[in-house]
Amino acid sequence: MRGIVERARIEPGQAVVEVGPGLGSLTLGLLDAGVHLGCIELDEKLADLLPQTVAAKGFDPDSFALTQGDALKVEQLPRPAAASSDATALVANLPYNVATPIVLTMFARFDSLRSALVMVQKEVAERLAAVPGSKIYGAPSVKTAWYGSAALAGTISRQVFWPVPNVDSALVRIQRDRVADPAEPAREDVFRLIDAAFAQRRKTLRSALKPALGTTQVVDAALEAAGIEPTRRGETLVISDFIRLAAAASGLR
Repeated sequence: MRGIVERARIEPGQAVVEVGPGLGSLTLGLLDAGVHLGCIELDEKLADLLPQTVAAKGFDPDSFALTQGDALKVEQLPRPAAASSDATALVANLPYNVATPIVLTMFARFDSLRSALVMVQKEVAERLAAVPGSKIYGAPSVKTAWYGSAALAGTISRQVFWPVPNVDSALVRIQRDRVADPAEPAREDVFRLIDAAFAQRRKTLRSALKPALGTTQVVDAALEAAGIEPTRRGETLVISDFIRLAAAASGLR
């Protein structure tokens, strides 16, 4: 947990959000680093216990806030009384079965978040940070790139956990550093094409995009306008390609 805190590149006084704090191991490490920490915990019993754990360790209650609920449904970040702003960093050991939806939802919903360092299943971390052309490059990779850059920040052996799980873990760092064009299409329009392109990886774009765009004629026109060969596959496109393609498709409506 100390290693996660160190690699999160957080500073004393910074507002941070943690999803799924559980018994509070990472929570205590983050508070010890001097941040103002808001936690989101789904489990009611764990949510009841965590404030007691924080108080027992002598941390300032004004530097801690807790929301009991589903991180995929929360509309407002928990904000400690001492924090002067909403959280700018997400640092968490995420539930592995919903890790990708949580990361993408948090970045989509909360513009204040500028960075994330999360521990997830190793394969998930590799997919989020994957580059075009690799076998693991897919929709999560491109959707993450909509917000910025992602990179592996270390691996964690399964042997450090008890009981020992059947998977290895890894840290992935995401920075919201993509400079968006004010005139670019809406995220939902771009993501719709990303989902279509990767729904059946072996299909060419000319075939894969038809369900999203309606007809082969529209697909051909959009690809031509975006300067993308129709025989390419989704795994060869970067986020800027999908943005151009969505803009071209929008112009054909």
